[in-house]
Amino acid sequence: MVWLLRAGSLALLIGSVPAWGLPTATFQVSASVVAGCVISGTNTGVFGTLNFGTQSGVASSSVSASYVQSTTLTLACTPGTALSMSINGGSNYTSSRNLKHTSNTDTVAYSLYTNAAHTTTIPVNSPVALSYSNANNIVLPIYGLLTLPGPTRAGTYTDTLTVTLSW
Repeated sequence: MVWLLRAGSLALLIGSVPAWGLPTATFQVSASVVAGCVISGTNTGVFGTLNFGTQSGVASSSVSASYVQSTTLTLACTPGTALSMSINGGSNYTSSRNLKHTSNTDTVAYSLYTNAAHTTTIPVNSPVALSYSNANNIVLPIYGLLTLPGPTRAGTYTDTLTVTLSW
């Protein structure tokens, strides 16, 4: 049954007339995520500190310290990213890393390790593979061992290291 309505000069056909189908098709949506890491936060140029504290000027011993990562930054990587770090010799490197007295040339040697037991050395400018359990908050495993040689000039000793991350 077909009904024809006429309104002025416009005719409208109402009823059971077969409708024409609209064309349909599928399309793909995709994205590629590449492995990477990011350092974010404030003052991202300062990773943290390694502080051996205040020591006796006559001590002849070894002093341990753990790296404390800055709370103003976050290091994150895509899960599964192979991450490595290398650390230079510092501002006072000779045949070892050295802290240097702030007002003269006296130095005190120290070494860096990837574990608190001081069994795995961090060599100068050589990549060290890092493992991490939380890809959203990676903390660099840096431990120091300061070698006090005996009578040492009193004062403040410092060094500045550069850490390079690779992935």
